[in-house]
Amino acid sequence: MAEREWVRCPVCGSKTRLQIRADTELKKFPLYCPKCRRESLIDAKNLQVTVIKRLEEKMQR
Repeated sequence: MAEREWVRCPVCGSKTRLQIRADTELKKFPLYCPKCRRESLIDAKNLQVTVIKRLEEKMQR
């Protein structure tokens, strides 16, 4: 079975709803954190996650 790991939020550090395997590659993936309600663009390769940019928080009415 392939090694898997939870992707953690780069802002608050909590687990997101996304798991990646060792052979997963993501480029410019919009990662959403349900706890802090923020989005970040990430790259992932070999279970290493790199933050590209933190997206602005959406305006709430």
